[in-house]
Amino acid sequence: MYLGAQLPYSDDDLAFARQMGVTHVDVSPLDQLGLERGYWGVEALLRVREKVEQHGLILAAMHLPLTSAGIERQIWPDIMLGGPDRDRQIEYAARCVEAAGQAGITTLLYNLAILPVVRNPQRAPGRGGVTYSQFRYHDLSNSPHPNAPVSAEQAWERIAYFIERIIPVAEASGVRLGCHQHDPGMPEGVGYRGIERVLGSIEGVKQFIALSDSPFHGLNFCQGTISEMCTDPEQVYEAIRYFGGLGRIFWVHFRNIRGGFLDFCEVYPDEGDIDMVRAIRAYREAGYDGVLIPDHVPHSELDTPYNHRSHAFSYGYIRGLIDATEVMS
Repeated sequence: MYLGAQLPYSDDDLAFARQMGVTHVDVSPLDQLGLERGYWGVEALLRVREKVEQHGLILAAMHLPLTSAGIERQIWPDIMLGGPDRDRQIEYAARCVEAAGQAGITTLLYNLAILPVVRNPQRAPGRGGVTYSQFRYHDLSNSPHPNAPVSAEQAWERIAYFIERIIPVAEASGVRLGCHQHDPGMPEGVGYRGIERVLGSIEGVKQFIALSDSPFHGLNFCQGTISEMCTDPEQVYEAIRYFGGLGRIFWVHFRNIRGGFLDFCEVYPDEGDIDMVRAIRAYREAGYDGVLIPDHVPHSELDTPYNHRSHAFSYGYIRGLIDATEVMS
């Protein structure tokens, strides 16, 4: 396994990652990749890769511009809205996949979501004065979204339409596509703001994987988001073994939470309800030998906007687990 990072594309941040022992990174400077014409350029990708490698790092993954920021900030909104321009936008996504393959970038990560990551505006207090992102479903305003309603059937049609067209391009390009889960899961049949979150349950993620038997169709497996779907930590270890055993985990957001379905906060990796030693052993048992990265770290007024302190702690924690379980395996 490898210690990885998703981080800003700057010399300072790349140097910081290398200093912390990171070897594999995910950087996606979307404003530098030629998107003004709609899709990435190969030469631009090669420049990004060269800069990353100059810092002694491996550009192991990038993010397609299908983000978790919500439909209002998508450059290809019709893919998940089922709008009149979705075929052209899927073609742009396909060109990005082809460019990544030509640039030697073999893993692309993406989201298929209308809603952004949903959290309460109030943060929870944590150790030493840090604050934690939190989610309490019953405290949220549930006013209709401008694009609501979106039923489960509509969401699945749009997701399947995209997968049917993009995965053959991924196969031909030698690029694995890892989709993030809907963060967080919402009550089935109710959703949030009139929109069903079909990738917000274990069964939904299984249904997503079943859309294609291609080994290039898989998951940006967010352990934190998976934990948010569950009512018992045992379900998290089972999910790791299930999806890992299928070979469909391409990248891991290795984070912890306190709580579970509809009520949780995101904490440091050593203080949540998931036993991270059991978790990393489950990945190993399932045959996963890829990258683990920290994700959604706590905030501190003493820290930088990127939360370098919390990231540094998380990098060291993950590195220790990788080394310790490698010795014990």
